[in-house]
Amino acid sequence: VFFRDTTRRKALELGVSGWVRNVPTGEVEACLEGSESAIDAMLAWLWEGPPHASVEDVRVISKEQGESEYASFDVVH
Repeated sequence: VFFRDTTRRKALELGVSGWVRNVPTGEVEACLEGSESAIDAMLAWLWEGPPHASVEDVRVISKEQGESEYASFDVVH
């Protein structure tokens, strides 16, 4: 379903920086940076995912304000 690449494209569209990667458990993990509205829009999109994706849960570990650490949004391997 190209979840990671579609996530990257959506993040860039929304002005979100950070990264996305697969983890050994079969889940997808992401780090998102951007404005509160951009992050909220990205989280809403993640609940749906790309066409043909099956999203069961979205967990937010932390929401923090601060300096941006990432200049772009990348797929990490």
